[in-house]
Amino acid sequence: MFLRRNRKKINGVDYDCWTLVESIRTAKGPRQRIVATIGKLPGLDKEERIGWERIQGIIDGKQKLRGSFFEREPEFPEWATVDLRNISIERMRHFGDVYLGLLLWKKLELDDIFEKIEDGGKEKIRWSIMYCILAIARFCNPSSELHISESWYEKTALEDFLGASVQQINEARLYRTLDHIIAHKDEVCRHLQERYRDLFGTEFEFLIYDVTSTYFEGQGKNNPQAKRGYSRDHRSDCVQVCIGLVVTMEGLPVGYEVFDGNRHDVTTLEEMVELMEKKYGKANRIWVFDRGIVNEDNIKYITERGAQYIVGTPRSMLKKFELELSQKDYKEVEPEIEVKIAKHPEYRNEKFIICRSRARAEKDKAILERQEKKLREQLEKIQMSIRKKRLQDAGEAERRIGRWMGKYERGGQLFEVRLVYEKNGLKDLEIRNKRERRQWVEKAYGSYLLRTNITEEDPCRLWKMYMQLNQAENAFRMSKSNLGLRPIFHQKEHRVQAHIFVCFLGLAMLKSLELWMNSCGLGRSPKKLIDEIRQIRSMDVVLLVKDRGFVRLRVVSKPEEHIRVLLYKMGIKLPNRAKIIQNVVEKIEV
Repeated sequence: MFLRRNRKKINGVDYDCWTLVESIRTAKGPRQRIVATIGKLPGLDKEERIGWERIQGIIDGKQKLRGSFFEREPEFPEWATVDLRNISIERMRHFGDVYLGLLLWKKLELDDIFEKIEDGGKEKIRWSIMYCILAIARFCNPSSELHISESWYEKTALEDFLGASVQQINEARLYRTLDHIIAHKDEVCRHLQERYRDLFGTEFEFLIYDVTSTYFEGQGKNNPQAKRGYSRDHRSDCVQVCIGLVVTMEGLPVGYEVFDGNRHDVTTLEEMVELMEKKYGKANRIWVFDRGIVNEDNIKYITERGAQYIVGTPRSMLKKFELELSQKDYKEVEPEIEVKIAKHPEYRNEKFIICRSRARAEKDKAILERQEKKLREQLEKIQMSIRKKRLQDAGEAERRIGRWMGKYERGGQLFEVRLVYEKNGLKDLEIRNKRERRQWVEKAYGSYLLRTNITEEDPCRLWKMYMQLNQAENAFRMSKSNLGLRPIFHQKEHRVQAHIFVCFLGLAMLKSLELWMNSCGLGRSPKKLIDEIRQIRSMDVVLLVKDRGFVRLRVVSKPEEHIRVLLYKMGIKLPNRAKIIQNVVEKIEV
């Protein structure tokens, strides 16, 4: 993603405006898509000069951050004679990404809540600062505690912000931080929900619930929850844990629970509903679930608690609405997507939404044709082996047939196979097409069914409600790809729980940044913004000054123009006036 300056000349006068452009892949090759038109940015070139002492007013929060970045500058002359042959740059540090992370940490007031709930002890560094370091490391550059202590922390400006020296941030202290932080999970989750309401006006009457899994590197013997089960990461060879996540319709995470790795999705719903009701009360809340989460018992449970729901249904349930599929009274909700409401006598208090997607129909057709072709080839090989007497063991023949029918499950629905016997053994394999099944499958291409007890009668609105389920799936993608939720390297149960909680905090920061960007007209790609702002560095400029010797000035690099535009739109100011850190009597050559 990048910013493009657009210039027009009208009647001899130049007019400038900016557009935010994203490069995307298409079938015809890479193309550029305009994400947002930003317009004019008056005053960008006349940058306000601010010192280190004013940055504390930019960060939203009650508690003043410690560190030399926020202390008032000493009174020194602005003008001095400098020897240009003795200028050097030292102590290059990552500034932009950690500064952005710190802004979000303060906006969510996580520093306040941790200071409030954490009793002061004899520790040299307050636990609230250590929690901040773990969360910002997860937000900026997900890595292990060993990497944070040995490499990452000393390469960032966090030492200046937080006042914790590089020598104090060691692996043992970071592991003790994990041991402490998990005890505050519930209270921090409640605090985040209040901040969502204050910052974004979030309401909690519409909640989305989904389940994912994350696998372990190692055997996980010290974690009773680490078990083999259905892996969303396609790592069935590894033990895993399951995570149930609840998000708002904006995608903000409000709560989660960790379950055994072999726990079935449908068995987690009651526990999560009771947890949310305990926090928010038994309101007339709308729940959105994927079809893998619910069964008839769960539907009954939710209904009895007075809640509303909209859920996906198994594909087999679509057969009950075969007649409605052929009718043409659909409403277009989006290009190539049509929906309609249908009723069924078995479900008097519910309605169903039949959805039909042209793109999904083409995909279903292509998958089925490919599987049908592959399966027929394998069945004909088995048939030929039987006819040539190379395969005479009925048990072996059945195992081969079952293996290929299981691998190509969709294609297997179109065939009926039967072994033919003779006195001396197998004679042949009959392969027949199921014509009626084929007709039904072709009719159902691209169709799926939703189920709800909401009184709303507009199928378009109901479909859009269900599509908010993408927010939970997007949160899982962010957690795994951007925040390093997978794989898990910790082996002890409480540290696995702490690792997931730190990822949850990082997700809250990342989704808050996404909403912040969207409100400024900058799209919804927080990872790209972090990558751009990461280019901003802090550094020390060492000068040889007449009559004073060497002087060290701490400065922040001036960002490139397109990054300045992003910061301007988001209202983020950087210190751009040098701060004298110390007078150096003798310059040390490194």
